[in-house]
Amino acid sequence: MTEGFRMVSTYDHMVSWVEDIKERNKSSAAALTVIKDNEIVLEHFSGTYSNTTNSLPVDENSRFNVASARKSYLGLCIAFALYEGKIRSLDDYASEYFKDLDPYILRHTTIRHMVTHTHGLDENAEREIIREFNPGEKWAYRGINIKLMTQLIQKLYGVPFPEFLYLKVFLPMGWKKTWWEPQDSDDLVKVIIDPDKNGEDTTGSSEDGMESNLFVSAREFALWGNLFLNNGEVNGKQIVPKEVIEIAISIHTPGQLAKEFPRNGMFWFVQDIPREQSELGERVPSGSFQILGVTGPTLLVIPKYKVVVAKMYNKRYNYGNENYLYFLKEFSNIVADNFR
Repeated sequence: MTEGFRMVSTYDHMVSWVEDIKERNKSSAAALTVIKDNEIVLEHFSGTYSNTTNSLPVDENSRFNVASARKSYLGLCIAFALYEGKIRSLDDYASEYFKDLDPYILRHTTIRHMVTHTHGLDENAEREIIREFNPGEKWAYRGINIKLMTQLIQKLYGVPFPEFLYLKVFLPMGWKKTWWEPQDSDDLVKVIIDPDKNGEDTTGSSEDGMESNLFVSAREFALWGNLFLNNGEVNGKQIVPKEVIEIAISIHTPGQLAKEFPRNGMFWFVQDIPREQSELGERVPSGSFQILGVTGPTLLVIPKYKVVVAKMYNKRYNYGNENYLYFLKEFSNIVADNFR
């Protein structure tokens, strides 16, 4: 176990929470990075790359599969497309951009619905797009919108969105621990799906962003959040236009959506008021935003306190079963309480 940068006692509650859930959920690894006022004030690592005997301990070089948290990376590309006029408006009908799809199935679905999980689309077993509910009527976490928006960014820019991001962000930031991996390597943490079986290789078949094979170190995951916290500026240099960041983290959810449902920016969960089905706790300040994934990563940004927290695990499915929302909310509450 490694700690760094400040007295750990300041962050005891956060660290103990991370470790407790790691044990309860039978994750073999955990990492926690905290940035406060643009300084890394804590890096905590525990456990090993897998649940196999003699597996090496994780450290600052270890890269975790961030699963659905990859949506925040795609979301930034969509924000760029809006800023640059590649997409005219969030309220454009999706059928204008996906002319090969059944316009009746897409009826009245907008880009806004796509990025806020209010589109009402799904895929059946034959991978045919079906309608689950009318657009804007409810909120549901499905994969079809990610698939379609990934295809759209490639169509609009002529390159897969990871390549677009590499040129726009990763290269100027000097990041080498953030990428969609098509083959295994020594710094990739395995994912525990069944605790009674060995951890699994979750690399993909390509680097085009269509698969859930984005691996990120805890430090670069936190720095990704800090880029948003600072409106795209790093060390006095504007890496991403401020307007692009604002598009990415502003609430775009249709106003008529029932109050219990989450509010989203470009896939980020954004806090306005506490909401029953939100993944942000009731003590988290308004204006905060968060993204997470099924393998346990959480990236929480609290602008009011100038804080970014990146939490990593390597166990598929969050702890808590039907009470999983409580555990997601409570960690964000603990972070907010720590800096209040």
